[in-house]
Amino acid sequence: MNIITIIIIAIGLSMDAFAVSISEGFAIKRPPVKSALLLALFLGFFQAMMPIMGWLAGVSLKNYITSIDHWVAFTLLFLIGLKMLYEGFYGPSAKKKDVSLRLSTLLVLAIATSIDALAIGITFSFLNISILSPILVIGAVTFIISLVGFFLGKKFGRFLGNKAEILGGILLIIIGTKILVDHLS
Repeated sequence: MNIITIIIIAIGLSMDAFAVSISEGFAIKRPPVKSALLLALFLGFFQAMMPIMGWLAGVSLKNYITSIDHWVAFTLLFLIGLKMLYEGFYGPSAKKKDVSLRLSTLLVLAIATSIDALAIGITFSFLNISILSPILVIGAVTFIISLVGFFLGKKFGRFLGNKAEILGGILLIIIGTKILVDHLS
């Protein structure tokens, strides 16, 4: 898998974090820079760690499903994409509230937005992709996108909210379809 595909996957995965960051940026009044960095750090870190767990699980299962690994990769990416589309169209929209980020809130947000990355890690193991490069890219992209999302949320939160989920879902469905087509042809 080339670096462009990994970056596109990272962008697709980070759309959950982007949407959360927009919402939090919209909701948090003070102190914005500290909150933005803390949120982006948690989201980026968890987004990078979850694929490692998925990759380890996938490596242990690989011998059992090698003949259908492309179908598994397609199915996981397609389902994650559909889930993101559903959340984008029917999920809650950003609402203005004065909150601060607590450790418990950060952990819940980071885990919730990175579950999809666990499935991506499984996919990487089935496709014989080394995990180091993707996790570095996924973590860095998520960190940057989360920072951008937070500050966009400060300015435009009400308008951007769920559109990021929709874009991420579309990207993951396209990549899953590409993997399937590449392996079948």
